[in-house]
Amino acid sequence: MPDFPPFKDLGDGITLVDVALERPGMAACYLIESRGAAAVFDAGTRHSVPLVLAALAARGIDAAAVRHVIASHVHLDHAGGVGALLQALPNADVLAHPRAVRHLLDPSALQASAEQVYGAEVVEKTYGRIVPVPASRLRALADGECVDLDGRRLHAMDSPGHARHHLTLYDEASASWFTGDCFGISYREFDGGAAPLIFPTTSPVQFEPEAMKATIARMLAREPRAMFLTHYGRVDRPAERARALIRLLDAQVDCARACFGRDDAREALVERLQRLYVDEARRLGAPIGEADARRLLAIDAELNAQGMLLWLARGAS
Repeated sequence: MPDFPPFKDLGDGITLVDVALERPGMAACYLIESRGAAAVFDAGTRHSVPLVLAALAARGIDAAAVRHVIASHVHLDHAGGVGALLQALPNADVLAHPRAVRHLLDPSALQASAEQVYGAEVVEKTYGRIVPVPASRLRALADGECVDLDGRRLHAMDSPGHARHHLTLYDEASASWFTGDCFGISYREFDGGAAPLIFPTTSPVQFEPEAMKATIARMLAREPRAMFLTHYGRVDRPAERARALIRLLDAQVDCARACFGRDDAREALVERLQRLYVDEARRLGAPIGEADARRLLAIDAELNAQGMLLWLARGAS
């Protein structure tokens, strides 16, 4: 199994920070540096805040030098820590999709929804309590808007498919995208075969496959060198990875349609997705056994199944 340090310099002024969600190597956020200024893309959970601050200190970045905290979307593994992190960054603002702004101002509905699904104790242990973002420190990013980080140009893109309140960020300096959940999941434990394993994340409640494909196409139109995934890390050869990602997206949709309407639809779909991912890992020659693969993919198979079944229940055709 690979080693997952608390943070890792990826070059081009980009540092990956492991946000310690569930296990090392599952979720990350990114520090982006330019001429002494910095931005944070995604922020993990409230429990991740000390890890982000420690990475800033280790990189020699004063908290006062952070200009922006940019939330890809408001799912708690990406934005649960935004408000708490902002309290430690005196000169930063929060940038987010226009549809995400109201949830960052008042996260009570997000907190209540998570507690209803998982239970208050699990939510507290996994994500912590969400801190609201003051209106004076929050700004919506329009599609195509450019953020200037002391000469480093970061371009926002409206990126539906995983969620309608999702944005991605193109970084001119590295010719790469910070993708949030719009370019799938690719865990480093599966590296070492012919290509990395990559598969889509279709978690509840706004999964839309055609919108996801359109978002991927818009990202590829810039001919990027790499993608920086929240789950997990840098992925190279984006065009090749996209073909595999879309193929598995179509396969997931076929699995969901086959299971929808059954009394055991969720359980059956989770098993089909586990089988799909394990078979893909085996096809690629990933150096991991089936038991370990299933353990690492269990949460994603469950969430992906829930999201696709909700999509079909909304009347998808």
